Amino acid sequence: MADTIAAPRPQADRPARRTARTRRRRGPLAYLLRAIVIVYLVMLVGWPVLMIVQHTFATGLAPVWEALTDPTVLFALRLTVFVSLAAVALNTVFGVGISILLVRYDFRGKRTLSALLDLPLSVSPIVVGLSLILVYGGRDGWFGPALESAGFQVIFAIPGMILATAFVSLPLVIREVVPILQEIGTEQEQAATSLGASAAQTFRRVTLPAIKWAVVYGLVLTLARSLGEFGAVKVVSGNFQNQTQTATLLVEEKYQDFQQGAAYSVAFLLAAVSVACIIVVSFLRPDTSRQR
Repeated sequence: MADTIAAPRPQADRPARRTARTRRRRGPLAYLLRAIVIVYLVMLVGWPVLMIVQHTFATGLAPVWEALTDPTVLFALRLTVFVSLAAVALNTVFGVGISILLVRYDFRGKRTLSALLDLPLSVSPIVVGLSLILVYGGRDGWFGPALESAGFQVIFAIPGMILATAFVSLPLVIREVVPILQEIGTEQEQAATSLGASAAQTFRRVTLPAIKWAVVYGLVLTLARSLGEFGAVKVVSGNFQNQTQTATLLVEEKYQDFQQGAAYSVAFLLAAVSVACIIVVSFLRPDTSRQR
């Protein structure tokens, strides 16, 4: 009887709590915070990007097309795409593997490893480039002389550019996959294992379908980050035209050479691809939540 009387109380309290939440959402402080955030984002992100668009098309489409079809620009764009896709492939394999290791296994040094994964986000890309030279440099590096004597040049070549790009974008996949692995738990994987599934079958039929959209989102972020990487790639590439010059390096060179039309055109293309990646993922992600 006491339970019967006590039961309606939570329902009676719901409108009051809902009203309180509504007031918190629609109060003056909420509008003020919203206005501050919008102004901050516009001044920090929206306005500079808008300036790039305005300067790119200030003289029409013909100069933009002429700049983007220049052989030097085309080579830089192809090299940028190749390096970015290679970095995405590396981070797909190692990002998913490291995520599973961190979530599914306990071992000594786990917290240290997790902290190290944030290092690429906190360290300057210039430092990353210099560290890669110290390790893989052909003259004084730890492994560089041996690798070059075997005919494999890393620094001032494409392999070094791929390593630098993969380094700076590695956490993007891991930080998307780890929360999903923690959320789905291990019950389904244990059930599959108890039914005789191998580790590869469990991963392919149970784990991968559950984390596939997190992987996709992380890969798109990795691609967008890789397309715009500048500092680390500049240090390890040497910036040789038609050899190791990516699109971002070309933008800097064109701008310093007072070829600002070409610089704005390539910068606009890079920004447009990155924004398109984010928009595509933004449309994909709600579908995954509805499926779950």
